Amino acid sequence: MEIRSGMFDAIDIAVSGLRAYGKHMEVIGSNVANARTTNVDGTGQPYRRLEVEFKSIEDGIGQVEIGDIFEDMSPFEKVPANPGDPRADSDGNITLPNVNMPMELISLNLASRAYQANAAMLKRYQKMVETSLELLK
Repeated sequence: MEIRSGMFDAIDIAVSGLRAYGKHMEVIGSNVANARTTNVDGTGQPYRRLEVEFKSIEDGIGQVEIGDIFEDMSPFEKVPANPGDPRADSDGNITLPNVNMPMELISLNLASRAYQANAAMLKRYQKMVETSLELLK
């Protein structure tokens, strides 16, 4: 593994963060959009919440990427169905996805702030380069 240092390390770290947190926000968006989906692809099974796993990039110091996207195997929620609801099981319940909306919104807020922090870092770097070029004139 080559260890390199230089002015581009900060850019590499910020760009990897933008990519990873952008993908994380996509996954959270999928969870929110499917929070009430009770029949995925006609299987009769509710949507199962997705989670992301972050991992560091081997050759990049401080860089991060999404390692895996996997299904949350926590139990589904069961709620009483209205009479005659075709989604009801034999006990009169509907099985809902294992998506907890308050937790998804908190996760979205955190991912959004991390994304914004990486974008702000790139903007500061751009400003620093512009100032350096002005000084060289």
